[in-house]
Amino acid sequence: MLGPIGMPELLIILVIILIIFGVGKLPEIGSAIGKGIKNFKKSMNEKEITDETVNKEKDKK
Repeated sequence: MLGPIGMPELLIILVIILIIFGVGKLPEIGSAIGKGIKNFKKSMNEKEITDETVNKEKDKK
């Protein structure tokens, strides 16, 4: 069990997704979600680096 959602509910959701998108689209959807997560992590790391640079510049002044 994954919290309030059990295995039967997950299977029903999977079947609905297969009906809506079809088997051919699932790899494309997975790839798009993966790229989105990767870009999000990359932007978070860039923000941390930018914040560190700004803090160092403030300390120099």
